[in-house]
Amino acid sequence: MRAGGAVRAQDGPPSGPDRGGVRTRGGPAGVLHGVVVVTGTCTGVGKTVVTAALAAAALAAGRSVAVVKPAQTGVSGDEPGDVHEVARLAGDVTVHEHARYPEPLAPATAARRAGLRPVRAGDVAREIRRLARTHDLVLVEGAGGLLVRFDDDGGTLADLATLLGAPVVLVAAAGLGTLNATALTAEALRHRGLTCAGVVIGSMPAEPDLASRCNVADLPVVAGAPLIGVVPERAGALPPETFRARAATWLRDPTVASLR
Repeated sequence: MRAGGAVRAQDGPPSGPDRGGVRTRGGPAGVLHGVVVVTGTCTGVGKTVVTAALAAAALAAGRSVAVVKPAQTGVSGDEPGDVHEVARLAGDVTVHEHARYPEPLAPATAARRAGLRPVRAGDVAREIRRLARTHDLVLVEGAGGLLVRFDDDGGTLADLATLLGAPVVLVAAAGLGTLNATALTAEALRHRGLTCAGVVIGSMPAEPDLASRCNVADLPVVAGAPLIGVVPERAGALPPETFRARAATWLRDPTVASLR
């Protein structure tokens, strides 16, 4: 695990045609490159484990990877945060946690209650652009959902993705109720001119119920984007070596999600 460095570069979208996304090589999930934002339909859907799986697959393909967490809440002091869990599972990634707040709340609320400076999308964008100059892939994991506020001015992960011109991977729950939440998030992305690079089911039960089985087909329809992966439940509890060996298969074949 490597720590990120200081903030440099300028605000505004990255120049040039390659702003990140999915190159379709060797499987339906393709190869992620550039800057990619990872969000979820809500908290607890598996964003961190999916981020780790994306990072592990990219590392296995020979890519250099950085992982950025704009706002980490619910941890304090030297407690490990989400980027440290990604590094534990995925391996040799550069990590950067921009801000952390002790209470498990939305970042704007957590910052206000702690009397700490809130996250500003422009500041995070500068750090991400710096990392993008030296890494093939920069994964940006949000806190909660797409429109959870960073600050009291209403800045969100969607604003950060807009500044970066970055595509968004949407992590969804498997079961009943996920279709509406996924459709709403996908609609919010389209409304802002953002690209949904694909949907990943963040935690598929070992014995999925009828709704979970049907949602494998229905989620890409309501999202208007491909299903690019299904991660099995408790994947994060696997030994790191096993996690890394299996990560690409969860992303390469979204119809298969088991811990075998």
